[in-house]
Amino acid sequence: MIDRKQFVEELKLRKQIRKAIKIVQERRKLRESQKVDEESLLRNYIRKLILKEAKISDTVPNKSTGINALEDLLVRIIPVIEDDFKDLTTSREQRDSFRTHIINGVTKLLAPEKLMGDLGLKEDLDINVGTEPGSEEQFIDIEPEEVEEPSEEDKEREEYGVEGEDKTGRNFAILTQKKVNQNILDAFALLDGEKPKNREDRELFHTYLITNLKLYFDKFEDELAASLAPEETTPEYEEEVGRAVPSGVEELPPEEEVPEMV
Repeated sequence: MIDRKQFVEELKLRKQIRKAIKIVQERRKLRESQKVDEESLLRNYIRKLILKEAKISDTVPNKSTGINALEDLLVRIIPVIEDDFKDLTTSREQRDSFRTHIINGVTKLLAPEKLMGDLGLKEDLDINVGTEPGSEEQFIDIEPEEVEEPSEEDKEREEYGVEGEDKTGRNFAILTQKKVNQNILDAFALLDGEKPKNREDRELFHTYLITNLKLYFDKFEDELAASLAPEETTPEYEEEVGRAVPSGVEELPPEEEVPEMV
């Protein structure tokens, strides 16, 4: 049989466990609530930026479908871009390179999609490049010149890179671009490009995607610059710190006064 003391201890333990579970559940609810709030704030901020740049009244109920699609896209990709951008803390040059490569990469990503939509083409173009059958050179070179082929990674960096830009920023941008590319293409593909009104949606999407990326990079740079700036101080504080005894160093006792000899 369990004695009374052990029984009381077990009751206390169960009570503490229930209390701990309740705390965990409350914290989880709080985190979920904060996540929803943060997403709502981000959406509102994005909406204000888009409306400000597009000069569209906030009271207009029928704003562009392209802007709606862009707003949903930015909510998904901006946090990803922000996290990677703010990892580049060594220099402004790295961050400027990252910014340039992302904007350039997004522009190049949408260029063929935009062109195909503008032309109203649904099927793939079948283009045969080369000579007619039977007209190939007859000579077969059995000792071709050996050329060291660059790796796929090197090719990717070379094709993606912008001349003169920092390579660390470029390398980070490549990884970020891979994370967001499909989201961008999926959102843009929702907007049909055949009818004139739909092409207007695509134009707005494309224009304000680039505009908002630039605005967000400005915002990220300001936030990062503020966090990396040296902490403000005062002469009084520095004087007090100068008098303080360093950690781990024992303060010497005051010297004993030596009585004067008479």
